Amino acid sequence: MVCTLGGLPVLFALTGAKADERETLRDMLDTAPDVLATHPGRTIIGDKNYFGREFEHDLAERHLKLLRPARKGEAKLAGSHLFKPLRQVMESINQTFKGQLNLERHGGKSPAGVSARVLCRILALTAAIRHDDQTGQPVKRSLTAYDH
Repeated sequence: MVCTLGGLPVLFALTGAKADERETLRDMLDTAPDVLATHPGRTIIGDKNYFGREFEHDLAERHLKLLRPARKGEAKLAGSHLFKPLRQVMESINQTFKGQLNLERHGGKSPAGVSARVLCRILALTAAIRHDDQTGQPVKRSLTAYDH
């Protein structure tokens, strides 16, 4: 998933557990060129699996910067001092999906069912963030007000 630091989903894909995250990101970016065109020069924050000269060169050609932790035996990367606090933001966004939206317990029995249930959760979060933003709420990603 690609989302803003506020947790607003921008791009997402459902893949198998063994899928290469780098290829999935490339596919998402290829599928939505308008996202890059309207938001050039953005920074992608990823984990240590987002590595490789070819991958990083591909992101640079798309005018994207990559922020990730250094891999074992790798020199400290530029911007690494920013990674720790931003990682907490990323984990918080993931926890919203896992905890409040029960993303890991979706109950889908077929690929179509899984897709539909995951899409509903992503749409719910997107709608809540949009509503909270439009109504001036101080916390944009809280779903507590909608939990009846």
